[in-house]
Amino acid sequence: MSTIDNSLSRRDFLHKTAIAGVALPLVLGCGPASVAIGEKKRAKTRNVVFILSDDHRYDFMGFMNKVKFLKTPNMDRMAKEGAHLENAFVTTSLCSPSRASILTGQFSHRHGVVDNNSLVAEGTTFFPQYLQKIGYETAFMGKWHMGQASDEPRKGFDRWISFRGQGKYYDGQWNIDGKKVQTKGYVTDLLTDYAIDWIEQERDKPFFLYLSHKAVHAMFEPAKRHLGKYENEPLDYPKSMANTEANYKGKPQWVKEQRNSWHGVDYMYHGQMDFDDFYRRYCETLLGVDESIGRVLDCLKKSGLGESTLVLYMGDNGFCFGEHGLIDKRHMYKESFRVPFLVFCPELVKPGTKIKQMVQNIDIAPTIMEAANLEKPDDMDGMSFMPLLQGKEVKWRDAVFYEYYWERNFPQTPTVHGVRTDRYKYIHYHGIWDLDELYDMQNDPDEMNNLINDPKHKRIVDEMNTKMFDWLEETGGMLIPLRRDTKWRAIDRRPVEK
Repeated sequence: MSTIDNSLSRRDFLHKTAIAGVALPLVLGCGPASVAIGEKKRAKTRNVVFILSDDHRYDFMGFMNKVKFLKTPNMDRMAKEGAHLENAFVTTSLCSPSRASILTGQFSHRHGVVDNNSLVAEGTTFFPQYLQKIGYETAFMGKWHMGQASDEPRKGFDRWISFRGQGKYYDGQWNIDGKKVQTKGYVTDLLTDYAIDWIEQERDKPFFLYLSHKAVHAMFEPAKRHLGKYENEPLDYPKSMANTEANYKGKPQWVKEQRNSWHGVDYMYHGQMDFDDFYRRYCETLLGVDESIGRVLDCLKKSGLGESTLVLYMGDNGFCFGEHGLIDKRHMYKESFRVPFLVFCPELVKPGTKIKQMVQNIDIAPTIMEAANLEKPDDMDGMSFMPLLQGKEVKWRDAVFYEYYWERNFPQTPTVHGVRTDRYKYIHYHGIWDLDELYDMQNDPDEMNNLINDPKHKRIVDEMNTKMFDWLEETGGMLIPLRRDTKWRAIDRRPVEK
C-alpha cells in the first residue's frame, strides 16, 4: 500500500508498516540487565516521550495569556499537572543546529551543524544510541532536517519515519524504515497516528519516542478543521513593531535594515503573505500540535503508562511576530532565543511545578539519559535538570550562552555570540561594524534600551564579554566553522588592551 487515507483502514496500514516482531507482554519500568559504560546502578527505567515542535515561541500557549484568543488545552494541562520550565532557551535559534544540540547535548560549534545545510559529522553519537545499548526500543518520527537532501534512517533509532528537509503539510512523500511511502493527509495528524500505534505495541523493553513535528514552520498550513478559526480575532501587535525613531534608538543598524528583507515585517518572505494572515495561520497551525500532545497523553493513560512515562514538550527555537520589526528567528532577542518547555510525569513531578532556573536544549540528552539510569558522557555540554523537576536543591548554572553563524543563503542576520544571566543579556556581533547590545532583562524585558554605551554599565559589559569569551575558549568555540565540519578559521575578538 502506498498511501495513508483517513478511513478506518489507516490503523491497519500503520500496523502493516510497523517493524515485525514477536508480541510480548509489556512490563513497565524494566529492561535488560546489560551494563553499558556510564550506566548507573539499576533503578526504575522510565519510558520517555520527547515531543518537539518547530518555531513555537515561548509565550504562544493559552496559559501564558499572551494571545488572548489562543486556546491550547493540552499544553495548559501539561503545565497544570506537570512542570513549566519558565526560562528555557536554545543555544542556536535555527532548526538544524538546535536539533543537533538536542541529540548530542553539545553546543553548535562542537557538533558542527551550524546551519540548515550542514551534515552531521561522521562519528557523531546521538543519545538514543546509549539507550539502545541498555535495551531500549527507540523511534524517530517527523522532521530531521540536518542536511536537506536525505531522509534515510539514522543511527540510534529502531523505528524510522521521516521526510526530506522541511517536508510538506499535506500528502508528503516519507521514508518509513528505508522505504518510500506516499502519504495522504495532514502531517501533524499522521505523525501522531504513527506515534500512538507505536506506543500501543506490546513489548518487553522500555521505550523512547522522539516525535518531531513539522508544525509550526512557515509557510503555515493549519489542519482543514482549524483553518479560519481565528479569522475574525483582533490582533495585538508589539509596540516595537512600529517604524519609529524611538523604537530604533540604540539598535544596531542591521536590525532596522532588515525591516525590508526576507526576515522583516515590511517585505516578509518576499511579500508572500499579509501580516494579519501570517499571524492567524500560525496560531491555527499550532492547534494541531496541541491536539497531538493531548492524543499522546491520552494514549499513555489508556495504556496504563500515564503515571510513569516522562513526557517532554519543547520548541526547537522561538519566532518573532513583529518585535523590533522582525519575523523569524536566528537573532538573540528573547522571542527567538526563548522556547516553550513543559514536562509531565506524575510519579516524578508535582502538579503546577514552576522551574525558574535557566535550561537549554543541550540539557535534553543528559536528562533523558538520567531517566534511563545512565551517566552522561564527558563530551556533553548540557546538564540533567531531573533534580529541578523533583524539587531538589542543586547547584545550577548562572548563565546560558548563544551562538548563530552567518548563512550565505540568508545573509540578513550577522554572526551572533552572547550570554544571558538572570538579569542581563549581552549580544556581540561579528563581521559587521555595528553596535553590540546589553539589556537589563529585569527592568527592560522587551529589550528596548540598549545599555552598551552607558558608563554606569561598563563593568557589566566587561564582565559579560569576559564570561562569553571564557565560554568560547573553554569549549573550543574560538574556531568559527565556515562549512560543515571540515574548514575552520581561528579568530580572536577580545578587546585590545590599551
